[in-house]
Amino acid sequence: MGLFKTYSEKEVKRVMPIVNKINALEGEISKLSDEQLKQKTEYFKKELEQGKTLDDILPEAFAVVREASKRVLGMRHFDVQLIGGIILHQGRIAEMKTGEGKTLVATLPVYLNALSGKGVHVITVNDYLAKRDSEWMGKLYKFLGLTVGLAISGMEPDEKRTAYACDVTYGTNNEFGFDYLRDNMVIYKNQAVQRDLHFAIVDEIDSILIDEARTPLIISGRANQSSDLYKKANDFVKRLKAKVIVEEDIKDEEQAQDNENYDYIIDLKAKSASLTAKGIKKAEEFFHIDNFNDLDNSKIVHHVNQALRAHGVMKRDIDYMVKDGEVLIVDEFTGRIMYGRRYNNGLHQAIEAKEGVKIADESKTLATITFQNYFRMYEKLAGMTGTAMTEESEFREIYNLDVIAIPTNKPMIRNDKNDVIYKNESAKYRAIVKSVKESHEKGQPVLVRYSINRKVRKIK
Repeated sequence: MGLFKTYSEKEVKRVMPIVNKINALEGEISKLSDEQLKQKTEYFKKELEQGKTLDDILPEAFAVVREASKRVLGMRHFDVQLIGGIILHQGRIAEMKTGEGKTLVATLPVYLNALSGKGVHVITVNDYLAKRDSEWMGKLYKFLGLTVGLAISGMEPDEKRTAYACDVTYGTNNEFGFDYLRDNMVIYKNQAVQRDLHFAIVDEIDSILIDEARTPLIISGRANQSSDLYKKANDFVKRLKAKVIVEEDIKDEEQAQDNENYDYIIDLKAKSASLTAKGIKKAEEFFHIDNFNDLDNSKIVHHVNQALRAHGVMKRDIDYMVKDGEVLIVDEFTGRIMYGRRYNNGLHQAIEAKEGVKIADESKTLATITFQNYFRMYEKLAGMTGTAMTEESEFREIYNLDVIAIPTNKPMIRNDKNDVIYKNESAKYRAIVKSVKESHEKGQPVLVRYSINRKVRKIK
């Protein structure tokens, strides 16, 4: 053990007296009957009404949850899970290793904060986990007299309103964000489904608040009707010769000279595609215009730029797929099809023209928000993940959240090796294939997740 303690070690030591108080109450709480245990919820609510704080009742409330969990779920919280629960209640991020029971940890602060009657939101990354946890952990909350709701896609507004009115509401980051946007579009206040954003615990918080932080949630409406200009722009771009680069270097004269041998440049890092001088000249000839960049030709420029993105940047079976004559967006984080979602600003129509399917009407943005801005509106925010320390500075700067590494219940025997970096994608895939072969030969099951990609299919 090192001479100097880390910040996390100091913070864990700081909450140990609270853990000791919880443990000291276990003998007394375990003697209560089921009915007496359930009555503790009303007792705590009265204590809060009489001026006590959540911190005042925390030790006994956590002891009650631990005992109820033993009886209802057959699981007793370990001391390290109590530590994690305290950290979450304090509005911080608990980094816990895989398998340490984050789902059970959340029950402690969820129950405690739900006693205030303002509602607690538990955010997961998909509908399956939200439904599973609401049913699984919901048994514990219901045993203690709390109401549990589930807010997922496909529900009617009245169902959503009921779910958000519960003491504890489970759902996904996408659904909570979209419900907020829809609430801001209703005419009358009683049509809104969400209550005030009081306290949220976000599972896999680094994925949602860092990886997807600036992903905009967009509600669109019908704008202009589709025109033949999408087809015409697509016909034009199909004839062009493209150059693909990893990153544009504006200072590289040799690169700039070579660019002019092509009609347009695809910058993979910037995810952009733009015409060269040669390409602009061809556009002027194709559309019979004198100056491509003239303000009067802005509509043509817009359609051409979207066609360039559709052909150069957006890849079929990676960014989107075509099914039953419809272009469907693929979520880059989960790989799932995002039914009902469309790219805005004419990009979806450009892809439809590229794929030769029916071009739908253009849409305009009616409401939008990023996950970053949505979750910063909560009065108190906390999160759990197995990998948060690497983004510790970002959590602190953007969300004013600190990250505490929670010790494991038993000493770690797993050997977590460092990341291996490869010179290029092809070398990485060859190494993956080699590793899969070695595991297969040993009879070890292997789960491989990948995007359908030509480069992957070519590897022998």
